[in-house]
Amino acid sequence: MSFGISRHYVLAAGGTGGHMIPAHALAEELRSRGHHCALVTDDRGARIPGLFDGVPVHILPAGRLSGGPLGWIRALKNIAAGRAMASRMYETFRPSAVIGFGGYPALPALLAAQRDGIPTLVHEQNAVLGRVNRLMAARVDAIATAYAQVDRLAPKHSGKAHLVGNPVRDEVLALRDQAFPPLTEDGIFRLLVTGGSQGATVLSDVVPDGLALLPEHFRRRLQVTQQCRAEDIEEVRAKYAKLGIPADLATYMPDLPDRLAWSHLVIARAGASTIAELTAAGRPAILIPLPTATDNHQVSNAREMAKAGGARMILQKSFTPIELAKQMQKLGLEPEALARAAERAKAVGRPDATKDLANLVERTGRDPAADHIVAEEAVLRPVPQGAYA
Repeated sequence: MSFGISRHYVLAAGGTGGHMIPAHALAEELRSRGHHCALVTDDRGARIPGLFDGVPVHILPAGRLSGGPLGWIRALKNIAAGRAMASRMYETFRPSAVIGFGGYPALPALLAAQRDGIPTLVHEQNAVLGRVNRLMAARVDAIATAYAQVDRLAPKHSGKAHLVGNPVRDEVLALRDQAFPPLTEDGIFRLLVTGGSQGATVLSDVVPDGLALLPEHFRRRLQVTQQCRAEDIEEVRAKYAKLGIPADLATYMPDLPDRLAWSHLVIARAGASTIAELTAAGRPAILIPLPTATDNHQVSNAREMAKAGGARMILQKSFTPIELAKQMQKLGLEPEALARAAERAKAVGRPDATKDLANLVERTGRDPAADHIVAEEAVLRPVPQGAYA
């Protein structure tokens, strides 16, 4: 859906991959439709490589609403300063809409837009409505969601909620059209282990020890690619070498879509972007939700995929080498079961998320051509007699 006229949009996102990747995907889609985009974020977001190339980036002060009374005062001052900066940007950029993706940098951008009469939307990547999106839910024109069930979304706001899914990178979406990698009972079993943008120490601690408990005939088939923290990587490398398991370890994987393409099973956290990519590509997983995630949202994120049979969820307190080995054998020793899990993962994917979100943005946003016509009509329209009486 395109309205045939170039518009301006501001995307506001906190500086984590969970916020920034969906915002980047939307920006690419809007730009492909002939629109112009600008990004509002913080220092962390501006440093993430490979995102928003060619898009103007604005870093706004944004306060985190925590730290007691003094912390609140500092945060409110920063939010006020960020709102003023955003308003000045809107005077020249003239956005048709401002879209928030969560995170505190989105708050001043959304507040400025509402004060200036600019339509606003928020996109919630998780299955629990985040703090900033909860604050803005009553004020925004539309709420885009990634899951059919979103906790902490008030019933009175459900009428403005639109299920679109989580946008993913084109390279991941392309995997949807590829067949699940062939797997025979004696063939190589490729395992991908990823703990988010910086790895996860618990995966480094548990996964090698869990694989050591597998039957030897299964263990000999393994080929592991694992993301580790820098401080863990050498110890993990030594463990795999001792087990005789070929392992490719890295602290960062810029080619993650390529690695996902040939993986038979993924062990990962349950971040929103991770699950969106797994379900878009159709890859079965063992998910270990981050227990410290705000509002325990990673457990809620994993709920849909696990219920569909595309993933096994293991809470971190139960994530032991023995439990991992048990789940690995249930999935890995039956190629048909693994292929079925892949299909069930794909069944809950929402491959049109980026397009659906862009359509919602276009529908909700202000039409600059209509604004211009209204302004001209206001100038040309005769004043009714007695209007100032």
